[in-house]
Amino acid sequence: MSQIPKIRLYVKDPLSLAVQVSLDRKDSNYLLHVMRKGEGDEVSLFNGRDGEWAARISGGSKKSLALEVFEQLKPQTREPDLWLAFAPIKRARLDFIAQKATELGVSKLIPVRTERTVVTRVKVELLWANAKEAAEQCERLVVPEVGEMISLKNLLTAWPSGRKLLFCDEDKTGPLINEALVSVDGKPAKYPWGILVGPEGGFNQVERKMIRAHPECVPASLGPRLLRADTAILSALSLWQAALGDW
Repeated sequence: MSQIPKIRLYVKDPLSLAVQVSLDRKDSNYLLHVMRKGEGDEVSLFNGRDGEWAARISGGSKKSLALEVFEQLKPQTREPDLWLAFAPIKRARLDFIAQKATELGVSKLIPVRTERTVVTRVKVELLWANAKEAAEQCERLVVPEVGEMISLKNLLTAWPSGRKLLFCDEDKTGPLINEALVSVDGKPAKYPWGILVGPEGGFNQVERKMIRAHPECVPASLGPRLLRADTAILSALSLWQAALGDW
């Protein structure tokens, strides 16, 4: 193959040499009518398990294109195990968070309902669609999992033992994130992590006390300025990646 295909698509099918893959209607429409591709054209496929593969359009219909896999481009690699628990905000910025968190290596997105959360319902399918599109564009081999919206209390109750929870506390009393991360037993990289960012109005005092009482909580400050929720998320993810991730 002369060059790696520029178009990347996530599929659920197993991927291996000579396997046949059928695209769903949405991806078929994208290839046919948006990218103007047809029989014989090549794309890249990944499924989060088998690495990335080159495939060639071999036929099909407007509703379902058929592709034949013919060459592995990348083996499956291990990614950082990083969850993002966040209070949802209005639609456009929620889509932005899903996209950018995917680009920044999050493995699971968890919408959290707090006392001051304005958005009370989240369309998981839409969040996942945004994450899928971002993974396709940023050359990730995995699309993050997207959880159902959960209350803060239930999130903390169900939080796995041994997974550290970086609490981005807007009251600025905690150490800066880079200091908080390295303070964890001197070996912060040995743990899986999660990052918790609150709503635009912040956590109330009862919630803050409950979070800080959790045995896996690592309180941290994002600096001297009060950041918008989406800015705080990107800042926390970037700092975590720089300290413990694959940057």
